[in-house]
Amino acid sequence: MPLYLSKFSYTPETWARLIQHPEDRRRAAQAYIESVGGTLHGFWYAFGEHDGYNLWEAPDNVSMAAVALAISGGGALRSLETTVLMSVEETLDALHRAQQVRYRPPGT
Repeated sequence: MPLYLSKFSYTPETWARLIQHPEDRRRAAQAYIESVGGTLHGFWYAFGEHDGYNLWEAPDNVSMAAVALAISGGGALRSLETTVLMSVEETLDALHRAQQVRYRPPGT
């Protein structure tokens, strides 16, 4: 199953609610991904541009998109970005396949 890395940031209102009622959001994240047949591999908070990161495994892009859309539509996040992660083997396969692509730069 593909792996996905999500970067998220809460709204100030969400942080205020969490301060008033601290909650382990890993449980919620786990329930979301399991509802589409996936697995949560990690949940971290961070300093910097993003408030946190999740590492998910989902059956396919549509399943992961469904989770991301549901979370984004909930209104608790200021931002959510999800990246499909590729294994080294997948990247090597893509590199070999790229040899067959006859790319032509614009204007040439």
